[in-house]
Amino acid sequence: MSPELVSILVLVVVFVIATTRSVNMGALAFAAAFGVGTLVADLDADGIFAGFPGDLFVVLVGVTYLFAIARANGTTDWLVHAAVRLVRGRVALIPWVMFALTGALTAIGAVSPAAVAIVAPIALSFATRYSISPLLMGTMVVHGAQAGGFSPISIYGSIVNGIVEREHLPGSEVGLFLASLIANLLIAAVLFTVLGGRKLWARGSVPVHGEDSAGRDGDAEGDATANAGTGPAGTDTEGAGTTGTTPATGAAGTAPTAVATRPDRDAGSVGGATRLTPARTATLVALVALVVAVLGFDLDAGLTAVSLAVVLSTAWPDDSRRAVGEIAWSTVLLICGVLTYVGVLEEMGTITWAGEGVGGIGVPLLAALLLCYIGAVVSAFASSVGIMGALIPLAVPFLAQGEIGAAGMVAALAVSATVVDVSPFSTNGALVLAAAPDVDRERFFRQLMVYGGIVVAAVPALAWLVLVVPGFG
Repeated sequence: MSPELVSILVLVVVFVIATTRSVNMGALAFAAAFGVGTLVADLDADGIFAGFPGDLFVVLVGVTYLFAIARANGTTDWLVHAAVRLVRGRVALIPWVMFALTGALTAIGAVSPAAVAIVAPIALSFATRYSISPLLMGTMVVHGAQAGGFSPISIYGSIVNGIVEREHLPGSEVGLFLASLIANLLIAAVLFTVLGGRKLWARGSVPVHGEDSAGRDGDAEGDATANAGTGPAGTDTEGAGTTGTTPATGAAGTAPTAVATRPDRDAGSVGGATRLTPARTATLVALVALVVAVLGFDLDAGLTAVSLAVVLSTAWPDDSRRAVGEIAWSTVLLICGVLTYVGVLEEMGTITWAGEGVGGIGVPLLAALLLCYIGAVVSAFASSVGIMGALIPLAVPFLAQGEIGAAGMVAALAVSATVVDVSPFSTNGALVLAAAPDVDRERFFRQLMVYGGIVVAAVPALAWLVLVVPGFG
C-alpha cells in the first residue's frame, strides 16, 4: 500500500473515531500527524509542525477574545440595536445585510477570512438575540464573502487571474466574478428559504426601541428577569443556547426572545435602547481600528485583534475578566489539529499524487469533474487559493486539446474550491464556529460539517454541468 493511500485511510479513521466516540477531532488529528509523519512519511517534529496553522491560531484566539470583551461590556448589544434600527425592525433583512456587507468587503480587497472575522461575531450575536438559525446566519456571512471574492480587484480574483495569465490560458475576469457571485447568491437564497427565512418574513417587524412583541417595555420586563440565570454578559450560565430566561433554540421563525437586561443597561437606557458608555465607545473604536488595520494597512487580523483586546482589558479589567475563558479553545484545538494533519499530507505529496492521478485520465470532461471534486474536498481543509494554484496548472494539458473551455473550467474550479469554505475545518467555517455565542458548539459543529458535506457533494457537479460542459471560453 502506498504511503499516500495510507495517509488518506488514516484521515478516514480519524473522522470515524471522532464521530463515534465523541473525541475532539483536533486531538486525534495531532496524534495522526505524529504517527503518519514519523512512521510513514519519515518526517521529524519540524516537518510535522510545518503544517501547524499559526496564523489561523492567532486569528481564532484574537478575534474571539476581542468579541468576548465586546459581549461582556454590552457593545454587541448596542450593535444589534443599531442593526435593527437600520432595517426598521425587519429581522428577515439582517442575514442579507450581513451577506452584502461581507461581499462588499471582499470585493474591494479584503481577504475572505478577514471579512468573516469582522462580520461573523456581530451577525451571530444578532442571531442569538432574535432566535435566527445560527447556521443560516453563519453560512450567509461565508457565502457573502465568497460572492464578492473574485472581483477583478479582490485578492482571490487577482491571484486566480494571475495564474491564468501565467499559464497562457484564455480567461474572463468579469465571467469569473459573476460565476462566483451568482453561485453564492443562489445558494444563499436556497439557505434562506430552507432555514426559516419565510418565517422570518412572516414575523414582520420587531420593536426597535426595546419593546417586546406585545408592545410592552422590554427593559421593564428585563428588570424582572435580569438576575434569573444570567451571567455578567446577560447570557444564561446554566446551558448553551439560551439568552436571559427564554430559550434561544436557533430555530428560525420563533418569536424574539425576551433578553434579560444588565444593571449597566438598565441605568443607561434611553427609550429602551442601550446607550454608549466609555467602555463601549472604546470597544467600537477598537472594532473600527481592526477593520482599518486589516483592510487599509494589510495588518494581520489575529495579531491586531489580540493587541486591541489587551488594551481594552487593561483599561476595563472588570469587563474583561472572563473574556479569556470565553475564547473558543475547543474549536482552536479542533481546527489546528486537522490542519496540521493536512499539512503532513501536503508535505508527503498526497494531494499532488491525487491531482496527478486525475490529470492522467484520458477523458477530458471526466477529468474536469474529478478536478472540481478534488478542489472542493481538499479546500474544505486547506487554502482555497493554494488548491486552485495547484489544480489549474494540472488542467492545462487537456485544456490545450480544445475540448474543454478554459474560462469555464477555471470558473468551475474557483467556485468548487471556495463555496466549501463553510466547512468547520476551513478558515471561514472555523471563524463562524468560534464566533457563535451561547450555542451548543458540538451541535453547531455537526451542522456545519453536514452542510459542508452537502456542498462538497453537490456544488462541484453543478458547477461542472453549468460552466464546463457547455464549453465556455
